[in-house]
Amino acid sequence: MSKLDKDSVIEKFTQAYTAANGKAPSIEAKGGWYSVDGGKNIRLAQLDEMTGELSASAPKAKAPAKKAAKEAAPAAEKAVAAKPAAKKPAAKKAKKAAPSFSVKDFYTQQILEANPGSKAPR
Repeated sequence: MSKLDKDSVIEKFTQAYTAANGKAPSIEAKGGWYSVDGGKNIRLAQLDEMTGELSASAPKAKAPAKKAAKEAAPAAEKAVAAKPAAKKPAAKKAKKAAPSFSVKDFYTQQILEANPGSKAPR
């Protein structure tokens, strides 16, 4: 098992993330766990693996993103032009339905399935 240098791993990840997403990540470190942009907490080794994935997918992702942006621009202009003409009335608020799931019933059913012939606790 190789030892990972925290500073170098974070620096490499920041460069790969910036190349892939166009902005620098906000990395929060807390007790050996790292949170990227407020997401799921991960370990340093996983951050290193993500660096490899981001750097491998970054060159491929840039070209389709540019093409998609060029195609989306004319479509967005058309949508803006059509937007004022297509106004919908406000939707009515739906009534709350009675909940069909009961934890008590689920627990009772689970006990009866595990031990046929037993009685529910009272």
